[in-house]
Amino acid sequence: MYASIRGSRRPSTPRKSRLTFRLAVLASTVALGAAGLAVAATPSSAATCNGYVGLTFDDGPTGSTSALLSVLRANGVRATMFNVGQNVQNNQSAARAQVDAGMWVANHSWNHAHMTSMNQSQMQSDLSQTNSAIQAATGIRPQLFRPPYGETNSTLQSVASSLGLRQVIWDVDSQDWNGASVSQIVSNASRLQDGQVILMHDGIQNTRDAIPQIMANLTSRNLCPGMISPSTGRAVAPDGTPPPTTPPPTGTPTTPPPSGGCTATATTPNVWGDRYNTSVTVQGASNWTVVVALTPPQRVSTTWNGSPSWDSTGYVMTMRSNGSGTTFGFTTMMNGNSGARPQIRSCTAG
Repeated sequence: MYASIRGSRRPSTPRKSRLTFRLAVLASTVALGAAGLAVAATPSSAATCNGYVGLTFDDGPTGSTSALLSVLRANGVRATMFNVGQNVQNNQSAARAQVDAGMWVANHSWNHAHMTSMNQSQMQSDLSQTNSAIQAATGIRPQLFRPPYGETNSTLQSVASSLGLRQVIWDVDSQDWNGASVSQIVSNASRLQDGQVILMHDGIQNTRDAIPQIMANLTSRNLCPGMISPSTGRAVAPDGTPPPTTPPPTGTPTTPPPSGGCTATATTPNVWGDRYNTSVTVQGASNWTVVVALTPPQRVSTTWNGSPSWDSTGYVMTMRSNGSGTTFGFTTMMNGNSGARPQIRSCTAG
């Protein structure tokens, strides 16, 4: 622009007019520069999206989650965070920060165990406990589940489906978990096509450093970060609104959707070094049946104000009212697992 102006031949202009013209050019240049900075800060807003990909980050939240969120926001990225329930319970503020930054939160098991070695009851307890921890921290009930190590079988898929979770693996592995360099991560991400999902991880510096280059490559191909559809497990356009939310429970309750006309809420009023008490309050029915799941190797040692029975594993308790009111309780021995808490599976009236 300056070469054109300076190189052109123009009639002589009064000094005042020349000054006014130069000020106008300067103002225009500053305005264009500011606009350029605004676009650079949110590249996805200026991109033409001819397709969508799912950027996913496993194993959070970690001590580096804040740094990851900063990079994602600086590059205009919304991603899906497959969180480990135990990490969420230990760092609720980081899980909430993910949602506040516009990310989607999902289930990645309670403690990243090899879930295909579990029986059906153990799988159910693990995923339910993780769902509850994420919902307690963020107010959002997950709709997606990624099995640790990508290991799955028909039983695990069936359990996930029964909890309203869509299993999501990945199409592209960034190899960041395997010590991949920044350039290798960027190269792997460049294979992403419309609808596909990439595996990355929270807490890895090279992954954070690769994000700007990953976004530059996607933008050059008119691909944009999208959400993962709970219906298909594929990346689609964001719906413009965050996932449905519910108020986070107070204390440590577990309240499943109402079933059969009653709800049951669990709290943990007493915790000792080797055991803890759980109190469950039933609303909506005076004659009730509540199903409670434990996390192995915890075991219930004592119950009160109800009539318990157990499934064959010994980890799923069915408590029935015995005329003692609408509150019952039990003592659970930790047996080395101090972090887990019982999960309410259902409450049925009658």
